[in-house]
Amino acid sequence: MPSTLPRPRPHVNGHTGAQRASGRVLWLLPVLVLLGYLCLWPTVIRPQTWNAPTDAGYTGAYAVNQKLADLQVHEMGAGRVGPEFILAVGERLYTGLLNGEVLRWEADGTAFTRVVDTGGRPLGLDVDAQGRLLVADALRGLLRVTGEGAGAHIETLLRTVNSPVANDPVGYADAVKVGPDGTLWLTDASRRFRVSPSLSSFDASVLDVLEHSCSGRLIAQDPQTLQARVAIQGLCFPNGLAFSGDGRTLFVSETETYRILAVDLAKLSVVRTGDGDNGVPTLAQAMQQGAVRVLIDNLPGFPDNLTRAPSGRIWVGLTKPRSPVIDFAAQHPFLREVTLRLPHALWPVPKAYGHVLAFNDAGRVLDDLQDPNGGYPETTAATEAGGRLWIQSLNTRTVGSMVYPGPPTATAQAR
Repeated sequence: MPSTLPRPRPHVNGHTGAQRASGRVLWLLPVLVLLGYLCLWPTVIRPQTWNAPTDAGYTGAYAVNQKLADLQVHEMGAGRVGPEFILAVGERLYTGLLNGEVLRWEADGTAFTRVVDTGGRPLGLDVDAQGRLLVADALRGLLRVTGEGAGAHIETLLRTVNSPVANDPVGYADAVKVGPDGTLWLTDASRRFRVSPSLSSFDASVLDVLEHSCSGRLIAQDPQTLQARVAIQGLCFPNGLAFSGDGRTLFVSETETYRILAVDLAKLSVVRTGDGDNGVPTLAQAMQQGAVRVLIDNLPGFPDNLTRAPSGRIWVGLTKPRSPVIDFAAQHPFLREVTLRLPHALWPVPKAYGHVLAFNDAGRVLDDLQDPNGGYPETTAATEAGGRLWIQSLNTRTVGSMVYPGPPTATAQAR
């Protein structure tokens, strides 16, 4: 007789449909949290849209070469890192370091001696008419040093600017240069990201590049009264400074826009600002009125310091090569915010690539030296002294140098 008992229902892996749906939700939850973080978490930058020039790459005057490879390196001593700028005074050289020290050594690469410890981050250097050392310190502003060693005396020349706004802090003192008339010229690279013990000069520059709000400015200070004024505002991370041979033009490297600017100081003095402006011309106003022009445009990297050699050659260091990610994101501010929410190691910092080049007052490239392998990375500048070319860097523990008789004549003429 056939059984009338009900057949048992099949058992499928012990899970009901509700349980499977619940499992999918649990699996998706961390993904949704991650997406929410990447899209919505607040960041410190307010990225602006801008038009990055199309990168021509390493072509023409910037054709790839190995001229900077195999540099001789000079040890500065334990704990000494980051010879970001080198000043030549006769046969003596000076540089500032990450630990706050300013070092002096001879042009033959010997006798590294501490001149002073600023207690900050010394970057640009120059000397005034009395032979006193001027230091653009990213943490402490513009300093003047008399003497050296235990007897060194440090004065703060500029920590705030009173024109056009009273007690306006200098947030990122970067380069200093004494003009032919004694005026002290200083770049304040960023008003948005001030260097501090918790924010290094490099990280502050990366944040400024990603934001591209162009809050930098050029400051002029009277060497006698020490009264300072903002000469140009609205610069996109103004960095190195150098004068033309006749002293009438001040060259400024504008890091974020891959270019070198030429400032006609006589014309700048009569630039008019718009109604309701604070009296300080923006870069756009100065360019419209002919006081500022682009000397070299669309460089293949981020220009940093400028130095002028006795020969008249002006050197600039390209601290990093261009990044296609950063250039693409110029038109996409949201992508730059997302980038900043990634771990620090995933920020779009370009690879190490050694690169310095020399140009003349007309902006013609005279020589170009590269090391694509980045053996001596973050090349922030080059300085001629003692028959050698001294290469500086933001992060190395050594100073680089090479014998340098000058650029090949045929090559220089061709460019």
